[in-house]
Amino acid sequence: MDINYIHGLFLESSGVSIDTRKIAVNSMFVAIKGERFDANTFAKEALEKGASSVIIDNESYYIDERTILVEDSLVALQQLASFHRDFLKLPIIALTGSNGKTTTKELIQVVLSKKYNTKATIGNLNNHIGVPLTLLSFNSETEIGIVEMGANHKKEIEFLCEIAKPNYGYITNFGKAHLEGFGGVEGVIQGKSEMYQYLLKSKALAFVNLEDTIQVEKTRHLNSYTFGVGKKNADVNIDSVAANPFVEVVFSDIKITSHLIGLYNANNLNAALTIGKYFKVDDLAIKEALEGYVPENNRSQLLTKGSNEIILDAYNANPSSMLVAIQNFVQLGKSNKVMILGDMFELGVDSLKEHKAIVESDLIDGEIGCYFIGEAFYESRNSKPNFKFYKTFSDFKEYLQNTSITNSIILIKGSRGMALERTLEFLGE
Repeated sequence: MDINYIHGLFLESSGVSIDTRKIAVNSMFVAIKGERFDANTFAKEALEKGASSVIIDNESYYIDERTILVEDSLVALQQLASFHRDFLKLPIIALTGSNGKTTTKELIQVVLSKKYNTKATIGNLNNHIGVPLTLLSFNSETEIGIVEMGANHKKEIEFLCEIAKPNYGYITNFGKAHLEGFGGVEGVIQGKSEMYQYLLKSKALAFVNLEDTIQVEKTRHLNSYTFGVGKKNADVNIDSVAANPFVEVVFSDIKITSHLIGLYNANNLNAALTIGKYFKVDDLAIKEALEGYVPENNRSQLLTKGSNEIILDAYNANPSSMLVAIQNFVQLGKSNKVMILGDMFELGVDSLKEHKAIVESDLIDGEIGCYFIGEAFYESRNSKPNFKFYKTFSDFKEYLQNTSITNSIILIKGSRGMALERTLEFLGE
């Protein structure tokens, strides 16, 4: 495989596509095999739809000189992305973590975009395919690239760092996410810390939250730029944070009132403003950027439905994010509180234990009405009078169709597979 030749074709194209349903004219189509299909079979269709070239790894689908035959199309995509990253030589910020990485990525982008031509991972394209596609979306006009990295097993972050070669890195936190793949919390810490190992090896810089003892311990030997609330020894000292329900952050006597719900989002805001400070974005521009950011896609959204206020946080959930969401909800200065909580996925053998821990948590008092939905929560059920358990969403839906929840503030939280945003249509017109 002549990567120089392939990169030359890529530079002449309009970009890379891996889906013929969304193919752009003059794009380079890369045929990646999936679990249920062989994208090589779509090579001819890609050319007919206007692709300038196609990369395949099955010679049976060779068409003409526009076809590039390689040993493995996915590997070719990854090598092309890494080569392109070296070609551009732009600074890249990588981030990972158990919770908050997508929100933090978006906050970093809005802040840095106040001064730089910045591009970042679109949505959550953060895996072994998404990271290469993100890198290939950067061009000669891009001044800073932001690359989100997700992982559900060890060695994945290490692999993604070798492709993206970040100059800067930030880990949001180490929580109880993807326990099944990582083999427990220690596995999560080891897996996420692969980013620190890369930064150390490449003499790159880590952004570090001094309030996170694991971050502090794991970055002792790294070049770092730090932040923390009331941390006079930090490079960026945050004066204070609060949330009721929107998060407010004060730094350098500047108050930022965000559109984010939950005190757990304070660290995400603090990281973004810290990175903005490092890259010399003006303080007032940082304030404007963070106050202008409005979350979408079921992430910490505050909605009104009839007489109800709803905190919709149904994009994803794990034991760590579920607990902090509950902690934040409990402390809100509101009455008539209701929680609708859905199962947390990918917990493996720890699933029942972690669901029981939520149900039995001392955080939830008898004044809060709680609805637990999903098989794992149903198996963890108890007899508390303010708790109701439903094995399926259909069971809960049937209940809602015959019961009105009104004049309440409602937290909706669950894993993506639970799709709890479906609840909204039953919570007031």
